[in-house]
Amino acid sequence: MTSVPPDWALLTTCIASDFVQQLFDCNVAGNQQSILPPLTLDVPTMLACRQLARVLADAYSNPIQLDLDMIWYNEALDKCSNGRIAKHEEALLQKFPHGSERLLEKPSVILDSAGRIILWYLPDAISPWIQAEMEEATVGMGSLLKKSMTSGAETKWRTFSGNFHNSDRHRLTPGCINLAPCWFQQGREPYGFPLSDGFSPEVSATLKGEGGPEVIISMQHSALLASAALWVMHPKLYWASVTTQIKLARWAVAHGLSDMCTRLQFWASVFNCAAVICNRQCPLHRDPRFTPEGFDVMTSVGHYCNGLMTLSNLGIQLQYNLGAIVGCSGHIVRHGVTYTGDCIVWAWFMHDSLHNFMGTPRPSYGTYMDVDWDVSVSA
Repeated sequence: MTSVPPDWALLTTCIASDFVQQLFDCNVAGNQQSILPPLTLDVPTMLACRQLARVLADAYSNPIQLDLDMIWYNEALDKCSNGRIAKHEEALLQKFPHGSERLLEKPSVILDSAGRIILWYLPDAISPWIQAEMEEATVGMGSLLKKSMTSGAETKWRTFSGNFHNSDRHRLTPGCINLAPCWFQQGREPYGFPLSDGFSPEVSATLKGEGGPEVIISMQHSALLASAALWVMHPKLYWASVTTQIKLARWAVAHGLSDMCTRLQFWASVFNCAAVICNRQCPLHRDPRFTPEGFDVMTSVGHYCNGLMTLSNLGIQLQYNLGAIVGCSGHIVRHGVTYTGDCIVWAWFMHDSLHNFMGTPRPSYGTYMDVDWDVSVSA
């Protein structure tokens, strides 16, 4: 496996992720063996890892298999299938009809017809301590969030002001920002070497300046938890991303990019990007720029009720309460969220362009039997 530098925050994440994997294996197997926590983890982090592993195991023991082939479905999507064009979505539903609609309230893993994992649903997976920390960190990002909203065309719905609402608690600022220690600006994403257009990765605008490291540090525990979930969900993708980040750091050192090196050192997530979203009603959509084989991890906290995530092309709705984690391919799954109150979502994702830039091969789809336990699949 890739060796993570000892002074990187990502090293603690990898240690915690391995701990979660061991706990998950024992829980799925019904093994009561006690797994000793690593000495490098503090008690709150250790307890958060135990809670996550328990919910992951509960989900794995509750598989739901659909009559849908992810590969065929992906081939039917246009390159720009953003889930917002009604006519295109109607055609897809005719070609790939789903069964009767259902509401999920318990931890579950949703599979396609070939046993590929479409989605992990993990309610109550985030410890109250990390939830409170995420809310406080979001409050601290208020100035960045305030600058993010636009009053232009509604087609740019992610930052369109009409999709946001103010908080009754006054401390929260509505908005949507992307944070990345290293990424390509939109429209400047090459595919491998050589760099024919002259564009190269840079620190996202939200993390530039003296305040950048402070923002990253405030996100470290949530980053650790989302990453640990990915280790179980898709270990090959996990290590592909770790490898890419280490290669990027070497590239940054070679090009004298000290700010990027510092931010990669503090970045505790295996995901190379995060979106912080506060008080936005989220219409049904897809994320066509993400990879179909990968997982994006959405974490939700705040003070809201009636949370509901709709997966319209699967015929499934998820009870989307506080502390929920949902891992899925946003490229494949058409999803949207409604709620009442103050809702904060931190979405962790990967830009494939960085993997391409560093020559990291894209992993295949995650499959249910990657964890070799005898668990029957329900129809």
